[in-house]
Amino acid sequence: MKLKEDLNPVLLLLFQVTVWLYSVLAFLPSYLFSSVSESDAGLGSEQERAQRLKAQSMTGRPAGPYRAMGATKRLVSSLHPGVDTLDKVFEDASRRFPDRDCLGTREVVMEEDERQNNGKVFKKVILGQYRWLSYAETHKAAARFGSGLAALGQRAHNNIAIFCETRAEWVIAAQACFMQNFPLVTLYSTLGGPAITHGLNETEVSHIITSRELLETRLKFILLEVPRLQHIIVVDDTPTKWPGYPRGISVHNMASVQELGTNLENVSRGRKQPMPSDIAVIMYTSGSTGVPKGVMISHSNIIAGITGMAERIPNLGENDTYIGYLPLAHVLELSAELVCVAHGCRIGYSSPQTLADQSTKIKKGSKGDTSVLQPTLMAAVPEIMDRIYKNVMTKVEEMSSAQRTLFTLAYNYKLEQLSQGRSTPLCDNLVFKKVRSLLGGKTRVLLSGGAPLSAATQRFMNVCFCCPVGQGYGLTETCGAGTISEMWDYSTGRVGGPLICSEIKLKDWVEGGYHSTDTPNPQGEILIGGPNVTMGYYKNEAKNQDFFVDDNGQRWFCTGDIGEVHPDGCLKIIDRKKDLVKLQAGEYVSLGKVEAMLKSCPLIDNICAYANSEEMYVIGFVVPNQKHLLSLAEQYCIRGSWEELCNNAAMEGVVLQVITEAALSAQLERFEIPRKIRLSPDPWTPETGLVTDAFKLKRQQLKSKYQDDIERMYGGK
Repeated sequence: MKLKEDLNPVLLLLFQVTVWLYSVLAFLPSYLFSSVSESDAGLGSEQERAQRLKAQSMTGRPAGPYRAMGATKRLVSSLHPGVDTLDKVFEDASRRFPDRDCLGTREVVMEEDERQNNGKVFKKVILGQYRWLSYAETHKAAARFGSGLAALGQRAHNNIAIFCETRAEWVIAAQACFMQNFPLVTLYSTLGGPAITHGLNETEVSHIITSRELLETRLKFILLEVPRLQHIIVVDDTPTKWPGYPRGISVHNMASVQELGTNLENVSRGRKQPMPSDIAVIMYTSGSTGVPKGVMISHSNIIAGITGMAERIPNLGENDTYIGYLPLAHVLELSAELVCVAHGCRIGYSSPQTLADQSTKIKKGSKGDTSVLQPTLMAAVPEIMDRIYKNVMTKVEEMSSAQRTLFTLAYNYKLEQLSQGRSTPLCDNLVFKKVRSLLGGKTRVLLSGGAPLSAATQRFMNVCFCCPVGQGYGLTETCGAGTISEMWDYSTGRVGGPLICSEIKLKDWVEGGYHSTDTPNPQGEILIGGPNVTMGYYKNEAKNQDFFVDDNGQRWFCTGDIGEVHPDGCLKIIDRKKDLVKLQAGEYVSLGKVEAMLKSCPLIDNICAYANSEEMYVIGFVVPNQKHLLSLAEQYCIRGSWEELCNNAAMEGVVLQVITEAALSAQLERFEIPRKIRLSPDPWTPETGLVTDAFKLKRQQLKSKYQDDIERMYGGK
C-alpha cells in the first residue's frame, strides 16, 4: 500500500503541536495529558490486565499443554448453543440483524487510463459511495443462488470451486454453498495455471464460480485441461451469451443462476442441511513450498476457530465496520469476515489497489476506501504494516533536526504512557490524528497475522494509529486459530496466549537444540490441539502425518514452527524447522530470523536469505527501497537507471555494507550475516509467483529465479 507522497501538512501540524506540547509538558504534570484506561468494572487497568496470567500448563510440566485461563476446564467450540453449522450462523445473524448493513461495495464513477512518463499506462478510478445489502437481503441472495446452483446440477457433498477476488459476491456464493452442503474449494486469484488445474482436477469439480476478469485472463486458457468442468458462473453483470468456449462448458452470470432459484419453497424442501462434521471448505494453500495442498475444513472446525478469535476482540458488535481486502481464499480473511458476520458487523470491500487515498488505482484527488468507509476493524499482514511504517518514518527522516527531535519527544512520551497502561487523548487528537486518518480515523482494533510483525512496526502502529495491534498465530490447518494477543497487551514480539478453542504443547526438537526444559523459558516445536484442528489434507495421506489424535480423542497438528512460552503463558515464535540450515562448519542458521532482523533496515523492502549445507556462508536476494537506494547511489557517485543500479557490482557492495551494519546492530552472529547479495529491480508480489498472497516467501521459486546468481555468489565468479 502506498502512502501519501507529500506529508508536509502532517509534518507542519506535528511540528507546531509538538512545540506546544513540549512547552506544556515541561510545566504541567503528566496526568493532564494521559489517563488510566479503565474498562469493564472489576477488571482493573489495562496495565494490570496485561500483566496477569494468560494461560497455564494443565499438567504443571513446561511442555504443557497450555490453555487460556478462561478455558482450563474445557475448550470452547461454539458461539451459541445449537448454532453448529455455518448456514445456521448466517441464519442466526440474519434473524437478529435483518435490517443491518451486511455487505458493502463502492460504485465505480469513472475509469480512465493514465500514461506515465516512462510510457506505462496505469488504470485509475474514481469511486463513489458504498452501496449496502442488508443481512436479510444477503441471506435471500445466497439462498436463491444456492437453489440456482442445485438447478444447474450441483449436488450436496460434491465439491464446487470459487476462483474470485475478494468481494461481496464471494461471500454470497460461499453462504449459498454452506446452505446447500456443497463443499467449497477455494483457490487464490493469483495462482498460476498449473496450480489452478491441479486444484480443480484433484477435487473433481463440475462447477466453478469466478469473475469475468479471471475467466478471460486466466481460467479460459486451462479449460481443456479440466475435463470434468461443465458450468462456469460469472459473478459480474455480464452478457448472457458466451461464445468461444469448449463444447460441453456452459457459462452463466450470477443473476441468471439466482433467477433459477427464485422458488425458495422448493429449495427449503429439497435442501440437505450440513452436519457439523461435514466439509465446509477445501482450502488450497498458496504453495510456499511445492504444489498447493487442499486442507479439509469442517463446519465445526471453522465455528470453533471463529469462537476463539471473537473472544479476543473486546466489544465486538453491530456498531463495528470491517474493511475486507485480503484474499478471501486465505484463512485469515475468511475467518475474520465470518467473525464479523456472526456478530452483526458490516463489511465494506476494498482491494490493495484502492485501499487508501494514495493507492495505485485511486485517481489523484479522490478518496480511497478507508477514507470513505472509516472502518473500526482491520486485518493486515506484516508486509502492509511494514510499508506504512517505512513510508511514514521516511518522511520523519526528511524533517529538520529540530522537527525530528520534537516528533521523537511526542512519540516516546506516548510510548511511555502506553507501557504504564495510560491513554493519551491529547496526543492522539492533536499530534497523531493526521497519521491515523490514513486508515480512516476510526480504527479501534488492528489484527496482524500471516507472519511475525517486527517490534518497531508494532510500536509505531500502536502509537501513531492510536489503537491496539493484536498479533495472531495460526495456520490453515488450524482454521487460522491458535493464539491472539490481548488488546491491552502492548508487549512486542509475542503472539499472545492460546485461544479458548485450542491448547498448545511444546515438542522437543533435539536436532535444532530446542527443549521444553530450556531456561529461562521452555522451547520446542509448537503443537496445536482442539476442535479447530482440521480434518487433514485432501487426497494426500503422505502429508497427513503432521496430524494425530491423542488418547482423549483430541486432534492435534504439528506446525513445524518453534516457539517459547513465557511465564504469563504467552507464546513467542522463534524459529521454523524448514528455515533452519546447517552450514558446512556446523553452525545452524535460521533464515527466517535473519530476514526478520534485516527487514527493519530502511534500505530493504524485502529480503530472502539463502544457504545450503555445502557452503560456509549465507547469501541474500534483496528488493531495495527505491528512494533509499537512489540516495545511496548519489552519495557514492554511482550512476545509471534503476535496473543498471541494481545490476551494478559496486552498488551491491555498498548495500551489503549497510546490511552488515544493520545486522550487527540487530546482534546477529557473524555466520548469520549475508556475505554476498543480489539486488532485484522488481518487487516480489503474488502476481510474480515469488511470494504468497500473504506475502510469505516462496523459497523454491526464488531459488529457481536466482539460480545463476547463487552459482555466481558461491562460485566466486
